[in-house]
Amino acid sequence: MDLIKKAISDLGLEPKYAERLERPERVIEFTFPFKRDNGEIVFITGYRSQYNSALGPYKGGIRYHPNVDRAEVILLSKLMTFKNSLMAIPYGGGKGGVCINPKEYSKGELERISREYVRNIYQVIGPHTDIPAPDVNTDAEIMAWMVDEYSKLVGKKSYATFTGKPLDKGGLRGRDEATGRGAFFIMEEAFKIHNVSKNTRIAVQGFGNVGMHLARILYENGYKVVAVSDSKGGIYNSNGLNINEVMKIKNSGKSVQDYPDAEKITNEQLLECECDVLVPAALDNQLHKGNADKIKAKYVFEAANNPTTEEADQILNSRGIHVFPDILVNGGGVSGSYIEWMQNLENAVYEYGDVVQRLKQIMSKAFASVIDEKKRDPSISYREAAYRASIRRLVNAMKEKF
Repeated sequence: MDLIKKAISDLGLEPKYAERLERPERVIEFTFPFKRDNGEIVFITGYRSQYNSALGPYKGGIRYHPNVDRAEVILLSKLMTFKNSLMAIPYGGGKGGVCINPKEYSKGELERISREYVRNIYQVIGPHTDIPAPDVNTDAEIMAWMVDEYSKLVGKKSYATFTGKPLDKGGLRGRDEATGRGAFFIMEEAFKIHNVSKNTRIAVQGFGNVGMHLARILYENGYKVVAVSDSKGGIYNSNGLNINEVMKIKNSGKSVQDYPDAEKITNEQLLECECDVLVPAALDNQLHKGNADKIKAKYVFEAANNPTTEEADQILNSRGIHVFPDILVNGGGVSGSYIEWMQNLENAVYEYGDVVQRLKQIMSKAFASVIDEKKRDPSISYREAAYRASIRRLVNAMKEKF
């Protein structure tokens, strides 16, 4: 996070703002006893980090993962603060989590855990206070349980307190693809500036919610996707993949590696494959000092959260590879949540086409703010430009607070 201090210094802002941004405003940590289906009692720990509210209510997902801890949710809520600011939406940064491996729990157990999580935080969340959403290993169904529990606790329906919900619980048409579609909008804006043609070779690491939708949208718009991967491995075809067929295979419960018309590769090989554009859309720290000098792509779009280490970022920049950062490329998810929140506050139902247009407008404005920073100082990277644009807006809001 030295990047933040550097951006504040480069912008000529007072050091007190850097100091303020080093600390969360509030962190809730709690442990509760939980009775499993077999009668066993286990103790489960949950967290909610409310990092910064200068721009509006805290906003960020809730993840279920065995590695969830206090430090992780604080860091992720910090990143959400800058992402939300860059998207120019009226949200601060938040993040939450439960330290469990959800694969080890039944559906009924997960519902009871989700409701207990809400009971521990309901007094500090709300449609104008803190608005959680799905994250790693959580989904629309879990959000439905949570909004139901919250509504019971406060005595009224409150769809606007959670986003990423099912359609019948106030959810948004197109929310499931918002992160991937948002990344697509950023890629198209960047391709215009760098004169990248539709025949360019694109590799997408990850074929989950983000990577699958992004690959599909690229394919539907005439781009050549030469490689994709899931947790079992990847596939490569220099002439391009039929993403619709890959999706059919994946949705049938198989791996992308069961697609017949391609060479099987590992996830590591995908990152280093012959391509022009690389999209890490899976896990964090995928690009590191051990492989950054082997990347053949000319452009990297971070559709995943934090997929590039600081050392890798420096190596890629020194090689002249343009890296478009996660707080920009990955911003479609929270932007979709913002649109859903607005829909709920208005007690309306937005049409899919309207959602897509609203999302495009948000992503295009965010990209333009990054380009404005690059114009002010052409020597900086896209990542530095994104943080400068984000911090410029965030600090302006903070000035009104102290």
